[in-house]
Amino acid sequence: MSTDIINHVEFPVAEAERARRFYEAVLAPLGLTLVISIDPARTPHGGARHGFGKNGYPSLWIHQQSGERLRIHLAFTADDRATVDAFHAAALANGGMDNGAPGIRERYHDHYYAAYILDPDGNNIEAVCQRA
Repeated sequence: MSTDIINHVEFPVAEAERARRFYEAVLAPLGLTLVISIDPARTPHGGARHGFGKNGYPSLWIHQQSGERLRIHLAFTADDRATVDAFHAAALANGGMDNGAPGIRERYHDHYYAAYILDPDGNNIEAVCQRA
């Protein structure tokens, strides 16, 4: 059982490379480093993504995206896949909109089991279990 309730946070930025340079410098004193960069061709929004974190795990993501209202992405850690399923069902039953049914997201890795919903304000909220 994990004690970390937040798996990762993601938010949009206007210019990913400018933001990457900024966050690399700002987060360094906190012990956070750039863990991974994703090419724009491999992202759903067509903009670069950069993940920062500790111990090789990216807990803070920034991604390039344009628009009038840039929504946040917040992912909660789930202890098992049944919890991901329950999260998705509860969200739909309480006014959330489906933004990705529970399932494996192989583009991340073979055990990335997640569900995505849009909250009443349109924010992308995720539950994820990364265990086999």
